[in-house]
Amino acid sequence: MSPTFNTEPMVDSSLPRDAASILELAARSMFDLFAGASEGMILVDRHARVVWINDQYRRFLPALGFASEEDFIGSPVSSVVQNTQMDQVLKTGRPILIDLLTNRAGTFVVSRIPLRDDAGEVIGVLGIVLFDQPTTNLQPLIAKFARLQQDLDDARRELAAQRGAGPRAERQSRYTFASFVGASPAAMEVKRQARRAAQSRSPVLLLGETGTGKELLAHAIHAVSPRARGPLVSVNIAAVPDTLLEAEFFGVTPGAYTGAERKGRVGKFKLADGGTLFLDEIGDMPLGLQAKLLRALQEGEIEPLGSNELVPFDARLIAATSRDLSALVAAGTFREDLYYRLNVLPIRVPPLRERRSDISALVDALCEDMAHRGTHPPELTESALALLAAQAWRGNIRELRNVLEQAALRVDSDRLDAAQMEAVLRDSGLALIQPALPPEPSPPDAGALLRPLAEQVTELEQRAIAAAMKTTGGNKLATARLLGISRAKLYERLNPTKTHGA
Repeated sequence: MSPTFNTEPMVDSSLPRDAASILELAARSMFDLFAGASEGMILVDRHARVVWINDQYRRFLPALGFASEEDFIGSPVSSVVQNTQMDQVLKTGRPILIDLLTNRAGTFVVSRIPLRDDAGEVIGVLGIVLFDQPTTNLQPLIAKFARLQQDLDDARRELAAQRGAGPRAERQSRYTFASFVGASPAAMEVKRQARRAAQSRSPVLLLGETGTGKELLAHAIHAVSPRARGPLVSVNIAAVPDTLLEAEFFGVTPGAYTGAERKGRVGKFKLADGGTLFLDEIGDMPLGLQAKLLRALQEGEIEPLGSNELVPFDARLIAATSRDLSALVAAGTFREDLYYRLNVLPIRVPPLRERRSDISALVDALCEDMAHRGTHPPELTESALALLAAQAWRGNIRELRNVLEQAALRVDSDRLDAAQMEAVLRDSGLALIQPALPPEPSPPDAGALLRPLAEQVTELEQRAIAAAMKTTGGNKLATARLLGISRAKLYERLNPTKTHGA
């Protein structure tokens, strides 16, 4: 159902009547076109309150933290849609035709169009979600956007520190979901799970091999959680000596032991108060400290070393490990009760070999980052990219970055082919895997060639559609764009019997 607002354009009275009618029809047709072809539409009034959303937009409400449309409609748009610019368009009257928006519901390509009355006054803004799952072709743009956003956040933190805002201002997220590059089904699923987990208060457990992006996801979860304005405090348990971990976690009172700091020390649990505590490599935690961690999580309070007082804290826990915690529990090196306390919202971060279709976009993003840091990355040929996609990548994205950096430093030319990439891979110690060659075409079957031409064309179309659907992870709008046809035509091809009445 369309909203009840005036969509008639401001028409010059000197125009012929048929021209005015055409313009009125064009305005209504454009609205209907966007309503049907976009991934969602939202309308705000002159006071920047949400007054209408269409059916497609309603599916974003749970991720934005709303159980019903009634709770969403009527609210100030800036309070219900994070990072929106709708109110800015309302103030300036200038449209934002193409923009990237990242919030709790994901990363979107959006347009924002001011609506005017007959007197030319802005009376509202129409927001249009053009893409809700940016395709691989858009990933370099999204990665660049994430890099610019990170630079802006870094500059803000540095400025806050210079103004004396203290260490709390520096403990913020460095990454968002836009930083997790990939449009493969595996990548999209892990981002979907992480966005849902962000809205919960329960502990999150990130599981996956080294170098898959667990720390990045922890930052992204914090960035879209209700605690985003609070601090994000990280501890890599594997990097801290066992003897110092308890002080690192719970803090130390002044003069608690010989060599302790005179002013004492605030523990990471208290530093994370009001925000998120990220414990990386939780599987490496000493058994003796696990009981104290469990008690702190259950009671919401800690006891600093050398103190008899309990200090309350309020921090959401995100833990990560590259180890098999269930195997550690069976071996008796990880407490079973702590495992169940942590394993409330487990998220498996897929290894790179399960998302090979993301490698091209990852290479673009990593090369962009290298260029930003002063290293000139070479351009890779298609055969070199195919070689990278074929590798097992035991070190995952971290290992891929290392190979690209080696290639940039070792190859003199601006273009790197498969032979040069193979040499870099061999020297870096990888067990080289050659990309599979396409199978030799079978000799034509005389019987198949004698089938009606329309039947053969239909079969070829179905194969092309199936391949495109696999590439886009089942996103029909992206599939239609990839094939160069309308979404209506795609639905027609997907349901040939219904269309032709067979």
